[in-house]
Amino acid sequence: MTDSRARTGPPPPPASGPWSPTVSVVVPARDDAAHLARCLRLVVAQTRPPDEIVVVDNASSDSTPEVARAAGARVVLEPRPGIPAAAATGYDAAHGDVVVRCDADTVPGPEWIAGLLAALGSCPEAVAVAGPGRFRGLPPGAGRLLSELYMGLYVLSTASALGHPPLFGTNMAMHRSWWLEVRDRVHRHDPELHDDLDLSFRLAPGRRILYRPGLTVGMSPRALRAGRPAVRRLARAVRTIRVNWAEERPWERWQARLGHRAARSGA
Repeated sequence: MTDSRARTGPPPPPASGPWSPTVSVVVPARDDAAHLARCLRLVVAQTRPPDEIVVVDNASSDSTPEVARAAGARVVLEPRPGIPAAAATGYDAAHGDVVVRCDADTVPGPEWIAGLLAALGSCPEAVAVAGPGRFRGLPPGAGRLLSELYMGLYVLSTASALGHPPLFGTNMAMHRSWWLEVRDRVHRHDPELHDDLDLSFRLAPGRRILYRPGLTVGMSPRALRAGRPAVRRLARAVRTIRVNWAEERPWERWQARLGHRAARSGA
């Protein structure tokens, strides 16, 4: 098994400017070669291109790793099944000052990375920033409505559990230094968790996760599939919250964060 914390290859070259971090884009993928090819074409074509792209091959049986290498990405193998293990392995392998995360079916616009960096650099307390996804391939009116309902429900329900906005794995960026602080506390070996929500629970009082509705990306409508996939997504959400609330109760989270804000405003 590949050591999830191994660093392979040289770090990206330093960037210039007042706040010009190096950027790694991490894409966990399993048997998703067609979507991945499109995603990587758009990532490479960014107005602020990444310094490296890390594709985590989660034991694919299709051409996912070959597609990634053809696009110039570095492929890291994570044989343990599940997005939590794959995402964590990608973050561990990243060299950039800022780690940008998306899914294989993410469809970013050309200013995607630049927008995430601008938002992250605008707030000294922020360790991460996330934006919403918009479903593609649906009738315009229905697509917009379903996207807003899906994202609104996700943000409102998880923010009430967290005491702050959540991360969204389809469209997010974080300081690598924060990941190094919290990586031993994520539940990377539990495949039945939502990894982005689990990571959101690691936010300490005094730190911030920014949620910027204007930083949108396209995403596949397969998240809307009913039946067993929908039941499994809901079960994972409930499990993620239950596992983390066992470590810190919701009222304790809210009390700690509200108390910190009150102390700062009274200082």
